[in-house]
Amino acid sequence: TMSGGPAAVSFLTNIAKAAAGLGAAASLLSASLYTVDGGERAVVFDRFRGVLPDTVGEGTHFIVPWLQKPYIFDIRTRPHNFSSNSGTKDLQMVNLTLRLLSRPDVVNLPTIFTSLGLEYDDKVLPSIGNEVLKAVVAQFNADQLLTDRPHVSALVRDSLIKRAREFNIILDDVAITHLSYGADFSQAVEKKQVAQQEAERSKFLVAKAEQERRAAIVRAEGESESARLISEATAIAGTGLIELRRIEAAKEIAAELARSPNVAYIPSGDNGKMLLGLNAIK
Repeated sequence: TMSGGPAAVSFLTNIAKAAAGLGAAASLLSASLYTVDGGERAVVFDRFRGVLPDTVGEGTHFIVPWLQKPYIFDIRTRPHNFSSNSGTKDLQMVNLTLRLLSRPDVVNLPTIFTSLGLEYDDKVLPSIGNEVLKAVVAQFNADQLLTDRPHVSALVRDSLIKRAREFNIILDDVAITHLSYGADFSQAVEKKQVAQQEAERSKFLVAKAEQERRAAIVRAEGESESARLISEATAIAGTGLIELRRIEAAKEIAAELARSPNVAYIPSGDNGKMLLGLNAIK
C-alpha cells in the first residue's frame, strides 16, 4: 500500500506532463497555421527578411511563429464616394460627387503593403480623385459640363484609371453621380432661360403680325380687283347686272321675312290704309 502511493503520483505527474506537452504542441501548431478566406489574399512579414515578395492565396498555410506574421487583404471590389468643389474655366464653382469601384492589383500586394499599408484605398483614392476632378473641370466652361457630360466623364475615368495604376489599384468603374452649381450661377442660368423664352415669344408675335399684315394686303388687293372687274362689267353691260343683283337680294329678304312669325303683310292702296285706319275722316 505504501509503494502504491508514489507510483500513482508518478503516473499522474507523467499524465500532467503529457497534457502540458500536448497543449504546448497544439498551441504551437495553432500559431503556425493561418487561413485565407475566399475573396482575400495574404502578405507575410518576416522579421529577418521583411515583407516576402509573394502573395499568398486562399486556404490554410504555415508560418514560423513569432518570426513571421500574415496580413490579410480584401481583394473584392469596393465602392468609394467622395465630393469635390472645383472651379470651371469661366471661374464658376461646381460641386461634383464621384463614385469609384476599386480593388487592389493582387500581384503587387506586397508593394502596396510596403508603401501604403492595409488602408491603401482610403489614403490614395480621395487625393487622386480630387486632383483629377479639378484638372478636368478646369478645362470646361460651366455650361459645357452639362452639354458635354459624356466627354467630361470619359476624361475623368481615363485619367483616374491611369493615376490609380501608379499605386497598383485597379478601378472597375468611375462615374459622376452628382453635379450642382453655386446659387449665383443657378440664378443666372434661370434668368437666361426666361430671357430666351421671352425672346422666342417676341419673335413669334412679330412673325404673327407680319403674316396678318400680308393677309390684309392680299384681302385688300382682292377687293380692289373685284371692284375693278365689277366696274368694267358695268361699263360694258350697263346697269342690268346691278338691277339683277338688287332683285335677287330683295327676293332673299322677302323669303326671310316670310319665315318669321312676327311679320305681317299690309295690302297696298286704299285697302291697306283702311286696315291701318289711315283714311281721312270726311
